[in-house]
Amino acid sequence: MDGYLGSYATLGLVLLAGVLLFVAAFGANRLLRPARPAEPVGKRIPYESGIDPVGGDWAQVQIRYYVYAYLYVLFAVEAVFLFPWAVIFDRPGFGGAAIAEMGVFVAVLALGILYAWRKRVLTWS
Repeated sequence: MDGYLGSYATLGLVLLAGVLLFVAAFGANRLLRPARPAEPVGKRIPYESGIDPVGGDWAQVQIRYYVYAYLYVLFAVEAVFLFPWAVIFDRPGFGGAAIAEMGVFVAVLALGILYAWRKRVLTWS
């Protein structure tokens, strides 16, 4: 299988083997499973931690959890940008512009923290 079409033949054989494995797995599943599995009463009822469900399936989530998630993403992005900058900061070529850019970046994040703190978002009450 050398030459131009040899690599396509190899790819075709790998794809064929994958399809055959897929078909064999699903065929074995169909042959080995019970025809009509026994269903005890209440098998299809959803429950959480062994407790029977109470009420409807609509549950409202408080907005503060989304705010916590947003703040986490904000600070995770800060770490993603701040740590690599700190690692290469001592290399030659970094000047006042790089320090100023990182200062602006940290200042914007600090304003975000200050805003969240002033709005009392960071309290667990």
